[in-house]
Amino acid sequence: LFAEVDVKLVFKEVVSKFLRKRIVEDGRRSDGRTPDELRAINSRCGLLPRAHGSALFTRGETQSLAVVTLGDKQMAQRVDNLVGADELKRFYLQYSFPPSCVGEVGRIGAPSRREIGHGMLAERALERILPSEDDFPYTIRVESTIMESNGSSSMASVCGGCLALQDAGVPIKCSIAGIAMGMVLDTEEFGGDGTPLILSDITGSEDASGDMDFKVAGNEEGITAFQMDIKVGGITIPVMRKALLQARDGRKDILGMMTDMHY
Repeated sequence: LFAEVDVKLVFKEVVSKFLRKRIVEDGRRSDGRTPDELRAINSRCGLLPRAHGSALFTRGETQSLAVVTLGDKQMAQRVDNLVGADELKRFYLQYSFPPSCVGEVGRIGAPSRREIGHGMLAERALERILPSEDDFPYTIRVESTIMESNGSSSMASVCGGCLALQDAGVPIKCSIAGIAMGMVLDTEEFGGDGTPLILSDITGSEDASGDMDFKVAGNEEGITAFQMDIKVGGITIPVMRKALLQARDGRKDILGMMTDMHY
């Protein structure tokens, strides 16, 4: 008999190669989509009448419930500073990833490193579109609770947070959306021409078996935040350019669907 850890490693490698081969040979991903195709998107605003703003954003099997509450300047978040006075943040985003969103039973305690990191990424993305303090002198808090997750939950938080801000009447500068891009680098191994294959709106399995998780938030005119995790030595500038352009097209489509469906 083999050790459980060895069986899991071999199984993961076999699944990874199968998914890569199917994408390169057939041009179809595990859920039947083409490389640049997005999952089905649905969004609703104003679900929680007692909150200042709320939105439910669903993309495939990933869903974020975003809630916005407003307060005065005294409600600003205090951040300890090693030098000088404490820093005050008038905008902050709390990202919550309960075990139930992936069908698991587990403890809910202090935020994990992953939750803090995802929250900071979504916070940076949304911070760029907020009005100035002179134009909107309120403390803004966004809570994003992941109701179900199959990849790209931080970018779902960006989309849901943007909709919730609009529902709360915050005069944002523009609407933004987030998308996670993936990549199959060595396509020649599976019968391709060797050109890296970029995937739009990746699922959890594509994140685990692929070579890249590139989260990009913004609109069709620019980027407000991005984060890249890669499992290879690096990527070239042309590949980076292709991923950014494909991400821009995806954001444009997502923004169109958000505008059409959120009311």
